[in-house]
Amino acid sequence: MKNSKAIIAVLVLMSMSIITPVFAQNEIKEQLVVPLSDPAKSGTLNVGLINGSIKVTGYAGKEVVIDAETTPITNKKEKVDESATGMKRINPRGGLELSAEEKNNKVNVSSSSHRQPVNLAIKVPQQFSLKVSTVNNGDIVIDNVTGELEITNVNGDITMTNVAGSAVANTVNGIIKANFKTVTDAPMAFTTLNGNVDVTFPSNAKMNVKVKSDRGEVYSDFDMDIDKSAPKGVRSNQNGMYKVSIEEWIQGKVNGGGSEVMMKNMHGNIYIRKAK
Repeated sequence: MKNSKAIIAVLVLMSMSIITPVFAQNEIKEQLVVPLSDPAKSGTLNVGLINGSIKVTGYAGKEVVIDAETTPITNKKEKVDESATGMKRINPRGGLELSAEEKNNKVNVSSSSHRQPVNLAIKVPQQFSLKVSTVNNGDIVIDNVTGELEITNVNGDITMTNVAGSAVANTVNGIIKANFKTVTDAPMAFTTLNGNVDVTFPSNAKMNVKVKSDRGEVYSDFDMDIDKSAPKGVRSNQNGMYKVSIEEWIQGKVNGGGSEVMMKNMHGNIYIRKAK
């Protein structure tokens, strides 16, 4: 129990956490402060939403600070329940239903508020790995964090600024934009269906680039050694039949090559930028 701390907003207030609710103009705001088991070591943040935006910022502190806000949804066209004539409806206060749990420097944050968007602004120690996801009504922004970054969105953008380490970023309807200060030798991937992919790497980054844009263009200001060999056929077996297809990928080496960096989209351009 010494290495495990749990904070559940609205429901439970633990002695080692701080939660501050604020109400203004129907907005509900709350803050959770999550201490780490070992503040001298790096940690991992895992946060997932169904509805809402997420911003994660690295700072010089030793705790994970979560600021959350939401505006309760009012349904003006709600169907009248004739069985409740003459009665008043009793509602919960509309809390965020936000929870955070920490164990061995791993912090898990979640919200069961699926109907109304919840917007999170989270501060983490600068050396922190992230697994962040949302689905609707929000973008994901990561700033000033060093670590392994796994970022997933569905209907929204992904923006990473002043980050370092490695990243796997995926969205469906949205752009991906990233700016790396330094990179490791871990493989990376950036994919979206509808939107541009725009990634800036350090000028000395060594990587094997694999890029495909079905209905867009690919641009780079790196001196890239492009693989001129013929496209390779891909053979698959489905329902007892063989299918052979040709996949047109642009492949090349930057600064002599290194770990694979894959970028792919369908509608939109791809930009591989060299930091100035």
